[in-house]
Amino acid sequence: MDALTHLAKVDRKLGRLIAQIGPLKRRKREFTEPYEALISAVAHQQLHGKAAMTIMGRFRALADGNMPAPEALIALPDQALRACGFSGNKTRALQDIAAHAARGVIPSAAQAKRLSDAELIKRLTLIRGVGQWTVEMLLIFTLRRPDIFPVDDFGVREGYKVLHGLDEQPKPKPFAIIGETYAPYRSTAALYLWQAADRAKEEKTQRSAKAK
Repeated sequence: MDALTHLAKVDRKLGRLIAQIGPLKRRKREFTEPYEALISAVAHQQLHGKAAMTIMGRFRALADGNMPAPEALIALPDQALRACGFSGNKTRALQDIAAHAARGVIPSAAQAKRLSDAELIKRLTLIRGVGQWTVEMLLIFTLRRPDIFPVDDFGVREGYKVLHGLDEQPKPKPFAIIGETYAPYRSTAALYLWQAADRAKEEKTQRSAKAK
């Protein structure tokens, strides 16, 4: 049984959404290596995409347009990172990512294949500025792990709320239990729940525009 058939079977409302949308096209991976994905994730924290991209452009310029290797990043003075636009906290987080990468704590994509989801979460959340949600996004979008359910993600919880006509979003702990029914395809379920949230937001915007 494939992912879409399984999800439609265990959740009829999700199944109707899947039937409306059809198979999702996975967006092209911006990064294939966990080290680079974590650097980008920290850069984007609490920033609009355009601002983060500007900062990342300056950061890459320090390495001739490439992502600085861990050893090169460690060697950079704080002032160089602050000049790119990184805050003090983000500067320290980037340095910690580089230090963990240099020690082999952050695996390559090839090495990550031999590690479980739980092991990767345990390893990577030891890094300053990297929480479970960040690692879950890496697992879904960089490493393409099939069974990740980010219960702390607003969009995933909002999508479930909208799809099932709930008055409020499910709390993370009970939502994790709900998500078990989607296993072993919880990542695909999350992708469709994000779609449900996006659709609801678009419909609300259209209704507001018509009402004016």
